[in-house]
Amino acid sequence: MRNKQYWTRTLLTVGVMVLPVAMCFAAEGEKHGKSILELFKSTGFVGILLLLCSIGGFALLIENVLSLRFEKLCPPDLEDDLQALIDQRELAEAQELCESDNTYLAKIVGAGLKMKEAGYEEMIRGLEQSAAAETFKLNTKIASLSLLGNIGPLLGLLGTVTGMITSFQKIETLKAPTPGDLAVGVYESLVNTTMGLFIAILFLTIYFFMKNKVTKMTLEINLRGVQMLKGVLHHES
Repeated sequence: MRNKQYWTRTLLTVGVMVLPVAMCFAAEGEKHGKSILELFKSTGFVGILLLLCSIGGFALLIENVLSLRFEKLCPPDLEDDLQALIDQRELAEAQELCESDNTYLAKIVGAGLKMKEAGYEEMIRGLEQSAAAETFKLNTKIASLSLLGNIGPLLGLLGTVTGMITSFQKIETLKAPTPGDLAVGVYESLVNTTMGLFIAILFLTIYFFMKNKVTKMTLEINLRGVQMLKGVLHHES
């Protein structure tokens, strides 16, 4: 329930961010007689790159929302089975169960159980090392959102430059250019810049929320893993 509430808040945040921008584009389109599609057509090849960047970002967002859930990283059934095996002092079976599972909880607890002969401190050290490696992998998954958020403004700047080039090329061919003659290049510059900034704001904000969520989930699972290993110590004492 808590995880669902978090993602509901995140999606609402994204919606609040997207809606004003869409309304601004629509308002500008009505004001100047250009539709959103016409504005997009003025962006040229850079606009296509920005669109692909947005599509890729939303695909990554959906994939991360589905995979980076607490129930995926720490399945309740696995947690109960591991706890039962440890309580029954069946540590070899618990370790085999961890090795047969690919979730975050299984990997960190399994790393700790491998060091059970060396004592509690070594078990905790093994858990911490595995947790650091697995957390790094999770952060790498969401780092693509940050990458897209940083690429967006650069593509927007590229579109600004290409728009200015278009405008200057138009000036060269006309003896007395008018503002209307330069409109195509200006539109290309401004719309590309707007799209690039929008991509940056959107995906960097999402990345911030998801990074915090990953940190909270991994810390909680790490604590649960430590509690399980404490059970090993109690049964051995």
